[in-house]
Amino acid sequence: KDAIREGRRAVELLPVTKDAIIGSRLVQNLALIYAWTGEKDLALEQLTIAARIPGYLSYGDLRLHPYWDPLRGDPRFEKIVAS
Repeated sequence: KDAIREGRRAVELLPVTKDAIIGSRLVQNLALIYAWTGEKDLALEQLTIAARIPGYLSYGDLRLHPYWDPLRGDPRFEKIVAS
């Protein structure tokens, strides 16, 4: 759970309100950490936030990149991808 703690800390230290570019990437990274550690609800919560912020997150990334595999098949993930 060190990864979760550090991911949260990164988002707290550099929130989107301070740096929209890097901050949005940190939110996306936190979503990945949650997904990889089995915290699906928290991953989707962060991914919803990241999807609203202009940045690196794209349809192609969500649809094709294997690091989102833990969330595939969840209707909430599919809704984010479709938005």
